[in-house]
Amino acid sequence: MKSPAEYLTGPVFQLTYPTGETDESVPVVTYDDALRALEEALADAEEYKYLLLRAIRRNASDAVAPEGTIITPEMPVVPMYAEAA
Repeated sequence: MKSPAEYLTGPVFQLTYPTGETDESVPVVTYDDALRALEEALADAEEYKYLLLRAIRRNASDAVAPEGTIITPEMPVVPMYAEAA
């Protein structure tokens, strides 16, 4: 995964306040560069989501639920906590 700074390909300017102190400077990027970086980050997130869901589906088909956790229409469904009902 990339860090947020790796998505910025354009120049990053340092905005300093009138005092000129370097501690008071903040990084500034253009709107277009920020928008492009955001679109790339969202595209990467969508790809990671796809890979994660594919891995979950692959592992879920391998794992079989124990017999006690399978619910059939004939089984009564009762709340876990009786006092909450």
